[in-house]
Amino acid sequence: MTSSDRLAPADDLDVEALRARYRAERDKRLRTDADRQYHELSGDFARYAEEDPYVEPGFTRAPLTDFVEVAVIGGGFSGMLAAARLKEKGVTDLRIIEAGGDFGGTWYWNRYPGAQCDIESYCYLPLLEELGYLPKEKYSYVTEIYEHCQRIGKHYGLYDLTLFQTRVSELAWDDTERCWIIRTNRGDAMRARFVVSALGTASRAKLPGIPGIDSFEGHSFHTSRWDYGYTGGDTTGNLWKLEDKTVAIIGTGATAIQCIPALGRHAKKLYVFQRTPSSVDTRSNKPTDPEWAKTLQPGWQRARRHNFADIIEGRPFDDDLVNDNWTSIFREVQSFVVRNAKTIGPEAAMAHAELADFRKMNAIRQRVDETVADKETAEKLKPWYRQFCKRPTFNDEYLPTFNRPNVKLVDVSESKGVERITPKGLVANGREYEVDCIVYASGFEITTSFKRRVGFDIKGRGGQKLHDYWADGYKTLHGFASHGFPNWFYIGVSQNGLSVNMTAMFDDQAQHIAYIIAEAKARGVSEVEPTPEAQDGWVSTIKKLSVVNRAYLESCTPGYYNNEGDVSGGQAGQTYAPGINAFNALLADWRGEGALRGLSLRP
Repeated sequence: MTSSDRLAPADDLDVEALRARYRAERDKRLRTDADRQYHELSGDFARYAEEDPYVEPGFTRAPLTDFVEVAVIGGGFSGMLAAARLKEKGVTDLRIIEAGGDFGGTWYWNRYPGAQCDIESYCYLPLLEELGYLPKEKYSYVTEIYEHCQRIGKHYGLYDLTLFQTRVSELAWDDTERCWIIRTNRGDAMRARFVVSALGTASRAKLPGIPGIDSFEGHSFHTSRWDYGYTGGDTTGNLWKLEDKTVAIIGTGATAIQCIPALGRHAKKLYVFQRTPSSVDTRSNKPTDPEWAKTLQPGWQRARRHNFADIIEGRPFDDDLVNDNWTSIFREVQSFVVRNAKTIGPEAAMAHAELADFRKMNAIRQRVDETVADKETAEKLKPWYRQFCKRPTFNDEYLPTFNRPNVKLVDVSESKGVERITPKGLVANGREYEVDCIVYASGFEITTSFKRRVGFDIKGRGGQKLHDYWADGYKTLHGFASHGFPNWFYIGVSQNGLSVNMTAMFDDQAQHIAYIIAEAKARGVSEVEPTPEAQDGWVSTIKKLSVVNRAYLESCTPGYYNNEGDVSGGQAGQTYAPGINAFNALLADWRGEGALRGLSLRP
């Protein structure tokens, strides 16, 4: 039997036609400006990054110039996890600096109707065992997630350590005092021995750079600053104030998939402007089974997260503990490859993966046909790309929304987006759509320059700016620290193991950083940073491992996974290719050595 005989038959697939369709759909969406197409949040648009609709205006406090051992920038899950894991290591002289009025980060800002985690909540919500809490449903809605953030804050005593409604404006290393100076919009000039930048991956709203965007005379807002004063209702829907309003929403990604059903139910007229359709599978949410909860044993959450990551990364597994449409994707696409890669060879394995992917996406497209009555609309809602070119979405109400007579899909793929915005509305495909309100469901800046996403300068030894140091790509050891930036650590997506379950990834990173800081303190170390040799070695490792993944990303339709189609430089494709579990095992071995190998330690 040859390797090709062991592949699933492709008789039902026109492989070449599918490949050609995928290329054509990618090519017509490619833009020369890549991630530069998005609008800077300055001037009138600064409100999308700075205004907080959830607090009373007029907050003031006296500026601080004191000293703390560790400052954590960011009060979302990554920042809370950093503080919690540091406290568990005995590091208690902490301060969290958070722009919002409470903990939550993305889940503080994202309170749009229908907001929900798309990773199983038993894996996604962190510290469940530590807090003795089980989510109410398999996929938690925003209210429960936000409440869990508050629960973590109370459990670990983080409220007393946190400066809310405070934005960092500059972070600079002082060589004389051997500490970081942290300046903020409150006039602070605080000092900290160590700094953990924990702003997460979704902290700065993204706006499309559409000509005339500042000329619109109607109402507009970003989904991360949902204006319930205008729409009425709350996160569960009931947007009753839109009953006499014509609304446009720009974007059809993970956020839009969740809020469009509520807009469709209540708006007089809803125009959905779509450049690239999402892959939309079923959600099938359900309440937590109390009998199942009784069977959980100590260590269950880490084991469940590890099992989920094994399946996502295509590693062998005995049981699928999560068993949802995330894991089904990988069971179908990768399990055969893992089992047979050594016997059939890598090329045949990749061919089988492609066939399995084609079948999966055919099923996704078939679901559109089975759900959406209007055939022209259904065709426009079909995604033509490999499954993981864009983040998959899961929703049971999104596709049926397009059967409502008040909902109109406007496909803007040929013009690569909305052409322009006018005082009265939007122009697409040569037609003006007059609307009362524009909702920007354009997500967060994930691939734009580091400085633009962070919003402030990080100046290391000698005044070196981090965004200049990283201009042509990350330079780190394990993704957490950079030479020339002593005692500075980063939680986020860089040269580390990437997981679609971001909170689990943040927790692993927080535990590793807490270990380094606690060890530095125990050893009487005042400054810690990567050696140039260790950093160069890690950068080399990342580049060698990224070669195969780069070809895949280049073939994809534009999106934030591939830096809007530009993978030639910058930070695209720089994560640790073997995956999160392999990366965590590498770090566990590194910690097990106990030598802090690759780090320069100064007393």
